[in-house]
Amino acid sequence: MAKTGVFDSDPISMVRAAELKKELQKLVNSIVDHEDYRTETIDQANDTLRALKELRLAPKQQENVSAAAPSCPEEFKCPLSKELMRDPVILCTGQTYDRPFINKWLEAGNRTCPLTQQVLSHTDLTPNHLIREMISHWCKNQGLEFPDPIHYMDEAGITSSDHDRFLSLLEKLSLALQEQREAAKELRQLTKRTPSFRALFGQSDDAIPQLLSPLSGNKSGTSVHPELQEDVITTLLNLSIHDNNKKRVAETPMVIPLLMEALRGVTIATRANAAATLFTLSALDCNKVLIVKSGALKPLLDLLEEGNPLAMKDVASAIFNLCLVHENRARAVKDGAVRVILNKIREGVLVNELLAVLAMLCSHQGAIIDMEEQGGVPCLLQIIRESSCERSKENCIAILHTICLYDRTKWKEVKDEESSYGTISKLAKDGTSRAKRKANSILERFNRAVNLTHTA
Repeated sequence: MAKTGVFDSDPISMVRAAELKKELQKLVNSIVDHEDYRTETIDQANDTLRALKELRLAPKQQENVSAAAPSCPEEFKCPLSKELMRDPVILCTGQTYDRPFINKWLEAGNRTCPLTQQVLSHTDLTPNHLIREMISHWCKNQGLEFPDPIHYMDEAGITSSDHDRFLSLLEKLSLALQEQREAAKELRQLTKRTPSFRALFGQSDDAIPQLLSPLSGNKSGTSVHPELQEDVITTLLNLSIHDNNKKRVAETPMVIPLLMEALRGVTIATRANAAATLFTLSALDCNKVLIVKSGALKPLLDLLEEGNPLAMKDVASAIFNLCLVHENRARAVKDGAVRVILNKIREGVLVNELLAVLAMLCSHQGAIIDMEEQGGVPCLLQIIRESSCERSKENCIAILHTICLYDRTKWKEVKDEESSYGTISKLAKDGTSRAKRKANSILERFNRAVNLTHTA
């Protein structure tokens, strides 16, 4: 007979446990498989383990309450679950529900009150302390233990005290500068340490605008306190890591313009984290298009050209992701991507990553013209000749192949390189399968051109 699990009687806990285990496995694999894993990944793994432990202990703490629920007064039962409420909250219509069940209703996309069917003016939930005290008093009279809100978690692993603290911090962001700085710093720390806290931003339509309110009142980032801007942007990065938040964050009207301002922020941490946020958001194809249409490529390229090592990796990754969408490449070319990227490659900065971007851009005719104007062919040939990285060589020969198909005048440079070093022939013999195909295609076309000349 199979052993009964701790979560078997609670489907919500079972789903949440499965999500936590999946996240934990992903984090552990990232640590094990990559030598350059970040310490933040270890922190996230620890937080996920802690949440899983709390979730496992929660059913034991709630067992007595669950047993008593069927005989409790009707006014103490949640209209959705028909069970004793453990964390009663008030919807904007005035109706009271148990927090995890009304959250589930709202997260399913419903924007009406389950009881009255009224359209909701907002989705903020207010703790019903009076009902909670009445339920607590009733449990005490029945000789039952009623768990404190801090010990009760909803399906996202979020406690009542988390919700209350979250709302309190958002309110402080509308106060004086000192209160704003304190709230932003705490939100930054909470969203970094606690994955479940990031999910809170997805449960309210107003949470992200409230987070950004200290920045959105300014038309430029110059009048914003540098540390406040850094903390708010970093919080935005942290909550964007949560997959369910990515679309909501990107589609909040003020987000991308403020990230573009932050790319030119005072501190390098602000600029780097703004780039990292755009990279994270660009995981969704719909966000890729939205980000580029908003004009974010140009400030990203400016930051890449600036060359600060703390920001370069995130900037290059964001540009790469955005250019995966074919229609975004024309905008990148128009914004001067080829010149900036080629200069960084010549400087030996992120050569592998930037060559991959350049290879994508060369599917656009404008990029090939820019490559020729910037003297890109000798640079590519040198990399093929001197680099030990097979991936770099592969991207270089792919770009060269496209250029040579477009402009036959470049055959002379290829011919001179081949005559002096045998660069293309060596790659046709020893390169990756793709590199071999491209190199052989160039050699075949070159040989045909030579034979035609001799025949003439």
